[in-house]
Amino acid sequence: MDSPPLEKWLEPAIAPLDSWPTKTAEAKEIQKAEREQVISQNRFCGIENIRTIAGVDVGFEQQGAIARAAVALLDFQTLEPLGVAIARMPTPFPYIPGFLSFREIPAIVRALAKLTCKFPAPPDVIICDGQGYAHPRRFGLACHLGVLLDRPTVGAAKSRLIGQHLPLGEAKGNRELLGDSGETIGVVLRTRDNVRPLYISVGHRIGLDSAVEIVLHCTPKYRLPETTRWADKIASQRGSNKSYAHLICAPNSSDEKSPP
Repeated sequence: MDSPPLEKWLEPAIAPLDSWPTKTAEAKEIQKAEREQVISQNRFCGIENIRTIAGVDVGFEQQGAIARAAVALLDFQTLEPLGVAIARMPTPFPYIPGFLSFREIPAIVRALAKLTCKFPAPPDVIICDGQGYAHPRRFGLACHLGVLLDRPTVGAAKSRLIGQHLPLGEAKGNRELLGDSGETIGVVLRTRDNVRPLYISVGHRIGLDSAVEIVLHCTPKYRLPETTRWADKIASQRGSNKSYAHLICAPNSSDEKSPP
């Protein structure tokens, strides 16, 4: 059976996959060149108009040889899942801190393409489980994916890659600026009382203040955004797939299986 036509919003992300870099020198040049395309101000529909929001995450199988990307699409108001998509492929780049987007994006784009089989319109916002502007070359996963797709993205990382900040209060909603070399690169945000914070940074087309508000909206109960919780569970194959099997877009035997 022929593959369905690719949605136009995904087309710009497909061509670069054919010449995806495999060496750090080439990847570093791409980061330096494409970071100039990052838009760090609000150029999206506005928080009050967000209808759908997606989370993306990547897990690995066979000692890192296979990348397994998951995309979870949620209703922004209710945070209920609408659909999920999974894509597996050989891991295209080695594990090197600062270059993780080159390891993860090809699989993420393929998972997004599967999602469009049921949800052809792009998500209004994508939250990445990783850094955005808070990156040594100011071009982490959220920036890279956002520029590639030209879609609004937010970086919501579980740990700090670079930067310094003042002591953070223990209550949910407390925040401190994250700085590096005299520049604000993100916000350290407490999303739940007395738990470790998240590191929020600009991805693309969403300003830092709006990025923080979006993440707070997506964390009504837990430390991680609901988008990330869903995507992480699926990418990491935690728990039974019965909880999300009915949500899978374009499943087949090569892209989804019951966990052992």
